[in-house]
Amino acid sequence: MLSELETRLLGIMMMVIMLGMGASLTFKDFAIALRKPQGIFVGLVCQYGLMPFIAFLLARALELPPAYMVGLILMGCMPGGTTSNIFTYFSKGVLSLSILMTMGSTLVAIVMVPITLAFYSQGIEGNWQIPPGNVIQVLFVLLVPTVIGIALRKWNANVGAVIELIGGVLGVVVIVFLVGSWVPRNWPLLLSTGFPVYAGSIGLGLCGFALGYGLSRMLRQDTHRARTIALETGIQNGPLAVLIVTLTFTGTQQQEVLLIPVLYSLFIVLSSSAVTVWFRGITRREQLSRDAAKIGAVQRA
Repeated sequence: MLSELETRLLGIMMMVIMLGMGASLTFKDFAIALRKPQGIFVGLVCQYGLMPFIAFLLARALELPPAYMVGLILMGCMPGGTTSNIFTYFSKGVLSLSILMTMGSTLVAIVMVPITLAFYSQGIEGNWQIPPGNVIQVLFVLLVPTVIGIALRKWNANVGAVIELIGGVLGVVVIVFLVGSWVPRNWPLLLSTGFPVYAGSIGLGLCGFALGYGLSRMLRQDTHRARTIALETGIQNGPLAVLIVTLTFTGTQQQEVLLIPVLYSLFIVLSSSAVTVWFRGITRREQLSRDAAKIGAVQRA
């Protein structure tokens, strides 16, 4: 489990991340998004329709114990994470759409996360319920720096750009912090953890990538927007889940529920890197194909 100092540091870092996400947006971005809302709508359907359902199915199919089931379902109910913005950039996706989707899913989270979490967690044996008030409290507190970030961007674009960069980099730092502080102390637990827990932690993100991409292509989103939606769907806000767990549970309960969010945060970086390399390979082949077609057209002329 995380110490009191680590929990406080995590809370501060999350507020800086949300400040950076807010600083990446302007009110004009919202106006543009409302003119073409299809991508954001598809993303929200994936985020709060597909991901909680996938997490629930995985938890049942893998027959996870109650604590791990709660951890996996919680991850499935989380909004998108700012880490997806970085991977979208490197995968040649649509960065503006990624940022707006992250922002949109976070704003909607204050209503949807308690609802989806309560719905899919019902029937789990034992005292493992996460009070909706805890989730709303954390999300509401994190929305305040987001609004401040938007205001700072409007006041001074340069200041906003610096804060945006800090927030984006800190998104990766937080994951490294979680893994670096938690994993060494819980190494025996990781060694004794069974395959189903690892399968759930890794499988949630992979299913999110596949279904996000597939659904967006079915709804006629272009390949670049489909990549963006896939990454936004698969990359959930792991640090936010960790923060909610640390504020809800203590002792052994906290350690058990925390296992899947921490493992997810570790493996999602690795799987997202692999997916990004794959997307970049596709882009490179498409560019070579277009270049070859242009050369052929010139030669025939």
